[in-house]
Amino acid sequence: MSRKKNSSRALISTKARALSAKEFLDLADVPPEIEWFANITNPQTRRAYQNDLKDFMRFARISNPEVFRVVTRAHLIAWRKDLEGRGCDGSTIRRKLSAVSSLFAYLCERNAVVHNPVKGVKRPKVTNANEGLTPALSDEQARMLLDAPAGNTLKGKRDRAILATLLYHGLRREELCRLRVRDLQQREGVLHFRVHGKGDKTRYIPVGLKAQRLITEYLDEAKHKEDLDGPLFRPVKNNITKVLAKHLHPASVYQNIVKHYGAMVGINADVHGFCVHALRATAATNALAHNADIAKVQEWLEHANIATTRLYDRRQSRPEESPTFKVEY
Repeated sequence: MSRKKNSSRALISTKARALSAKEFLDLADVPPEIEWFANITNPQTRRAYQNDLKDFMRFARISNPEVFRVVTRAHLIAWRKDLEGRGCDGSTIRRKLSAVSSLFAYLCERNAVVHNPVKGVKRPKVTNANEGLTPALSDEQARMLLDAPAGNTLKGKRDRAILATLLYHGLRREELCRLRVRDLQQREGVLHFRVHGKGDKTRYIPVGLKAQRLITEYLDEAKHKEDLDGPLFRPVKNNITKVLAKHLHPASVYQNIVKHYGAMVGINADVHGFCVHALRATAATNALAHNADIAKVQEWLEHANIATTRLYDRRQSRPEESPTFKVEY
């Protein structure tokens, strides 16, 4: 066992030379990529990375895990050029390289390869680095969206509560769909959401007063507020008993709620790229515009890096403050 560890240390310190036959044999077996996928808890990230890895494996003609040992930086540079030739944008290429880099980091940790060939491969610069590409709604558009669902039906009350949860708290749609009734919790006399975020992390977010009123109206109408282990927001059909209760699907939140009411009030046509994430961007942009502490907003949104939060800070680019409106002739 100690011989293997010493051999591993020697290999790690060696740069730019071929492995000897003995060193090659001393390496651990290359685990199947399925083990790496198991460590990625977010389903969207897992899907995207899986597709990215398959793309690289096709390009590099990797048919079995052992071939990863002979991948070099030159292979990655050639793949990057191929992606550019296919018209992939910079953010897509960055994500694809990140996927392969993540796999090699895992293989290094397992002592299956001795280096990560993605390191040192230049990645495309991020365009619009000072401002996020996800649109944010104006205050008037947000109010129109909140008022769009009917207030006298179970579905309308549910949808108003969902839109308020998204617009007042900046949740991801997957986080909203995972909320259970018991995730509405009192903490120091204030009602909070217990939010299950990325990487199985949990955070607590105070519930806005308007959202709290709409959620209460919905639960009173739906009559499942005693079903503590059941989903907070659920389909209005086939939901009579606890056994039949099920969570909403994230795609349904987009198609049947956000997109549906966005079309109803004209937001889909007026706001390019309008989606569920736009409501998260709206919440963050609005909070920052009203002088919320950016570090608190970072924690609120569960951003790992504050640079991501700054993409929503548009206080320096308010159109009404542009010199354009100071020009007179």
